[in-house]
Amino acid sequence: MQIGVDTQRAVENKRIFVVDDDEVSGIALQFMLADENETHVFEALDAALDKASAWPPQLILLGRGLCVGQEAALIARIKANLAGVKILLVCDACSAPDVAMLRASGADGILTRPLDLASVRRKVDGQLGRRMSLGIPLVVL
Repeated sequence: MQIGVDTQRAVENKRIFVVDDDEVSGIALQFMLADENETHVFEALDAALDKASAWPPQLILLGRGLCVGQEAALIARIKANLAGVKILLVCDACSAPDVAMLRASGADGILTRPLDLASVRRKVDGQLGRRMSLGIPLVVL
């Protein structure tokens, strides 16, 4: 099913790895992104890095459950193995100090739950360097 797919983006062949131990979040992100991107889901970072040696991704969505307390080490490992890859951390709503700590650890951005189609695609497109359309919501009076 293709929901609001831009055909130009669908043929760009951008590769995204979703690395999350939460199967529901991983499958949801794959569903949201698969129409416009080549999206692969992994439950462990090692499996993703093995696949990345043959087909490197442009973006990794890293589940916070995998890296609680060791964000900086995992992000440094990803950056060492995959030069130039962008990393978005997928986590529950964060407080300002948490966001600052995650950004300081090397993450390029954060996706917060609950995940919705528009915000996920907007954040991913921004990290992939795609031009984003400006959407101004209409208010019913």
